[in-house]
Amino acid sequence: MATIIDGKKVAADVLEKCAEEITDLKSQGITPGLAVVLVGEDPASKVYVNSKVRKCGELGIHSEKIVLSREATQEEVLETVKNLNENPRIHGILVQSPPPPQIDEEAIVRAIDPAKDVDGFHPENVAKLALEDPTGFVPCTPAGCMELLRSAGIKTSGANAVVVGRSMIVGKPMALLLMARGSDATVTVAHSRSKDLPGICRQADIIVAAVGRPEFITDDYVKEGAVVIDVGINRVDDAEAKKGYRLCGDVDYASVAPKCSAITPVPGGVGPMTIALLMKNTIKAARFARA
Repeated sequence: MATIIDGKKVAADVLEKCAEEITDLKSQGITPGLAVVLVGEDPASKVYVNSKVRKCGELGIHSEKIVLSREATQEEVLETVKNLNENPRIHGILVQSPPPPQIDEEAIVRAIDPAKDVDGFHPENVAKLALEDPTGFVPCTPAGCMELLRSAGIKTSGANAVVVGRSMIVGKPMALLLMARGSDATVTVAHSRSKDLPGICRQADIIVAAVGRPEFITDDYVKEGAVVIDVGINRVDDAEAKKGYRLCGDVDYASVAPKCSAITPVPGGVGPMTIALLMKNTIKAARFARA
């Protein structure tokens, strides 16, 4: 029977430590500050932004939510970022993804002060991750996956790990974290163009699924005793569900879980970790600003 890795519990533990650090910083006259910029009124993005702002309030982090119209220009977004870069009360800046099509997201990321880039997407922070420089910021979702593996006592040293997906948000930084000194996994990054993807995955002791396709990873991809971390969060139609849809991951949980030694559920696995690590990164940014 697979061990269910409870992301809610692990996230709660991370947030408890965050609260202690915030208390310590406030005793020194420092209140960590996070600004979240939302361009447009995308429903899913609004939910994510509100949950981040709400968590800041619970922890005592100063937060600012800036909502720009869907018709906002590139210059308006860049000016907003510039003002936040210069605002001493703000230690972390996050521009919610994805923005409307007229916005060049890469240019916005590059405009954020790397010392306030709590998403970890700025090229300077990407380089620091590759160089294993601890002063950089690690993207929240892959950092959260590593916390889940540690919390479950999963041995990564010497393990064969397969990351399915090569995005800059999850896949690539996840691979770097798994192969870093101290983690010491042997890592394969697979994707939609990989030949015999099921065969590649069956070699894995650890699979991280970040492919963005509902229930894509089936039992045919998983060997007995593997550990599966499901990063996906997908909404699929379900006439039997009260809301007419259900949430599922990139892994077909029903068929895969019986073969695993440990697995994350969806929801309640990786999802809660992303916000917890965002709070952790914001506190780190506040400490660095003080130094």
